Amino acid sequence: MDEPKATGQQPKWWSRPRWAPGGRPTPGAEAGPAQPQAARTATGTAPVAAGGTAPGMPLGTEAEAAPRAEAGEAAAAPVPAARPEPLHGVDPYSTPPYGGPGPWAPAPPVQRPSATPPQGVALPPGSATPPYGVPTGGPDSAPGTLGGGAGQGAPGNAPGAPRNAPGAPGAAPGGTPAAPSPQPPVTALDAAEVHEAPQALQAPRFPEAHQVPQVSVQRSRRRSRIVVGGLVLALVAGGAGGLIGAYVERNGNVSDVKLPQTAAGPAGEGGERPEGSIAGIARRTLPGVVTLHTRGGGAEATGTGFVLDRRGHILTNNHVVESAEGQGAVRVTFDGGQTATGEVIGSDSGYDLAVIKVSHVSGLTPLPLGNSDSVRVGDPVIAFGAPFDLDGTVTTGIVSARERPITAGGEEPGSELSYVDALQTDAPINPGNSGGPLVDSRGRVIGVNSAIKGGGSDSVLPDGEGGGGGSVGLGFAIPVNQARRVAEELINEGRATHPVIGISLDMEYEGEGARIGGAGGNGGNGEAVVRGGPADKAGLKEGDVITKVGDKLVSGGEELIVRIRSHRPGDKLKLTVRRGGSGGAERTVRVTLGSATG
Repeated sequence: MDEPKATGQQPKWWSRPRWAPGGRPTPGAEAGPAQPQAARTATGTAPVAAGGTAPGMPLGTEAEAAPRAEAGEAAAAPVPAARPEPLHGVDPYSTPPYGGPGPWAPAPPVQRPSATPPQGVALPPGSATPPYGVPTGGPDSAPGTLGGGAGQGAPGNAPGAPRNAPGAPGAAPGGTPAAPSPQPPVTALDAAEVHEAPQALQAPRFPEAHQVPQVSVQRSRRRSRIVVGGLVLALVAGGAGGLIGAYVERNGNVSDVKLPQTAAGPAGEGGERPEGSIAGIARRTLPGVVTLHTRGGGAEATGTGFVLDRRGHILTNNHVVESAEGQGAVRVTFDGGQTATGEVIGSDSGYDLAVIKVSHVSGLTPLPLGNSDSVRVGDPVIAFGAPFDLDGTVTTGIVSARERPITAGGEEPGSELSYVDALQTDAPINPGNSGGPLVDSRGRVIGVNSAIKGGGSDSVLPDGEGGGGGSVGLGFAIPVNQARRVAEELINEGRATHPVIGISLDMEYEGEGARIGGAGGNGGNGEAVVRGGPADKAGLKEGDVITKVGDKLVSGGEELIVRIRSHRPGDKLKLTVRRGGSGGAERTVRVTLGSATG
């Protein structure tokens, strides 16, 4: 390296001058060409000129140094050349040497120096590296020096001249006495340190605890950036997801909604239904159900009826057609929309039944008639009709009770009470259902819808007479066995007959049973018991109280009428009669029902 001139630059460790005793640097001659280094003695001491002083030897030790010098010349052996000087100065921050692992970074691969030859084998000049921190002689260093060339203040002599002339210890060329070197003499221990320098260079030097390697700082910053980026990404994704969720919740979907649908059945009718299902029964029954519209006397009525036979006979309630007057007063609408004009051929207000006939109509579908005596409570039933003029309405329910005595009508002047031993059902029946069929689970007619029980009122007709409203689950139908007999009489004779026992009843009697005669009886011709009638033949008298008809108790006069009218004329009945007031004896009599018209 070039020698720094007098520029005031701080000398480095490899160019620091040797200090002689007295604090002055030893003057050095101008460096010449590089000379090979003198061989050391076996004990590791540096060769010195005869009578000279070794570098760094204190004054007055020439006598001790001479014998060692002579011994060193005799046993001199070549030593490895000094290692080249480092390319950088001492690291003031104690950075570990290259190859040493840091505390936060993985250790780089160890760079091992070349193998050191055995002791006594000469090495080429400049191939050995001095220990870390030991100055090495530059290219201009004189043999026998450990560092510092000419002009650097290192102790040494000119080329070819002895370091110290004999007899002038420590004197520099020119006769100027040189200051003694403060360095200690080179010993075998020093030589051993030189040989062990490569191993010393491999020892890792870790930084202080407070010093953080640059690589760890960069990785820590990188991790921080990754964490921050992840948080930002999570916030953005959460916001986007919330917006999408709100949109989907408000609009139902991000695309058009297409609802799934099953394929239609044959002929576009949803497929066939089992014959015993409600849909199957309705399909078979509706073609035989008609809607009736009547007018007359400034009033109009709407009701329902059903076809009895292919001759055009239709059965309905009397209260539906009782206001019809003149030709064309009754219009009949069939299920397919076909209409015709009907004619009332017979009616009976006591049974609340009537028969209408239509002519010149083909393709009629008569409904099969069942047996109302075989109906049991809990049997499923289906009601058909046109409530509030809504034709083709179908409702379902069960038979709630049998033989429920009801009276309907009589509120209008001139109208007569209807006495019905009815079937009770919870199938919804409303105004307009009157005269419609009540069918069982096989599609057979078991009753004719006639009345409903309004909330807080007596039994009334479904068309609203008497202030009746809608259904409250209490509907009543005329048993089909009674309706069939009456319909046959109306068709064949134009009038119906009623079974009678030939007595008058006291309708004001409030005790249990029905009392014969009294203030409320007219008895026909003023008699409580008709002479020659069924009751007279059975021995009944005025004042007797009838408590049972067959095995069924009688609570009043209306119930007795209902029980009797549920039979045919000519039927034989067993009556339980009490004579002589509430404490009188009871007896059983048998009567044969008579017949009456109107």
